Amino acid sequence: MSANAKGALLMMASMAAFVINDTFLKLTNGAIPLFQLIFVRGVLATILIYFLARSLGALRSGIGPRDKGLIALRGVAEIVTSYFFLSALFKMPLGNLNAIMQVVPLTVTLGSALFYREAVGWRRMLAIAVGFCGVLLIIRPGAEGFNIWSLYALGAVICVTLRDLLTRQLSADVSGMAVTLGTTVSVMIAAGLASLTQEWVPVTGQQSVYIVGSAVFILAGYFFSIQVMRAGDVSFIAPFRYTGLIGAMIIGYFVFDEVPTALTLLGAAIVTGMGLFTFYRERKLSRA
Repeated sequence: MSANAKGALLMMASMAAFVINDTFLKLTNGAIPLFQLIFVRGVLATILIYFLARSLGALRSGIGPRDKGLIALRGVAEIVTSYFFLSALFKMPLGNLNAIMQVVPLTVTLGSALFYREAVGWRRMLAIAVGFCGVLLIIRPGAEGFNIWSLYALGAVICVTLRDLLTRQLSADVSGMAVTLGTTVSVMIAAGLASLTQEWVPVTGQQSVYIVGSAVFILAGYFFSIQVMRAGDVSFIAPFRYTGLIGAMIIGYFVFDEVPTALTLLGAAIVTGMGLFTFYRERKLSRA
């Protein structure tokens, strides 16, 4: 198997794992207070990620003060992302939420141009603008289906964009697993403190299965996404992230009886198309 083919399979596996993680959380149906849910899952995920990082030798090298500061800021962004994303997850169709999140590659490109002065030509800027129009078709401001949870989804997009922009500033020798562990610990601690403001509820056996499943699959998602960076040409592999959107819509239909509207499908197609075009332009420019 070629390196690119291996990387494409790893990317699809990563996206599938993240979607299944979302599915397990959504199956709890909001019966567990949000911060309690994030904390319990965070404890399990932290333990699993710690042993995985240790087995990979990712915790042996030291991390400088600058990188520690970036990891801390990244952790804050991930904390807010978790709040916005999971709040929207229980109130929105799974496919719609994932379709909105697919605009992240476009917002990261825009953020790189605004904050890091990276050169972004008019074609990619036009793709970003069209991609945002696709998001508007999905959330449809002013329509009957528009609500506060659509804004929560956009808040998650902004926070993920900030997180990824901070990640780009990390030193190349900082282990991805060490960053993931630091982020997971940050989310766990923040959720644990916030959960003290809520009344905890007993967790049923079925809910425990969902939480454990979520922790296992989010670990798999992190692991596969790290392995992706070590296999093949990133510009070739990156477009396969959109398989996650297809998976989310399929699961949403069969598990949650969510039928996307024609406008939602059109908006998702526009966002995906513009993301693929952006990857194509970046690959072409890197070759040049």
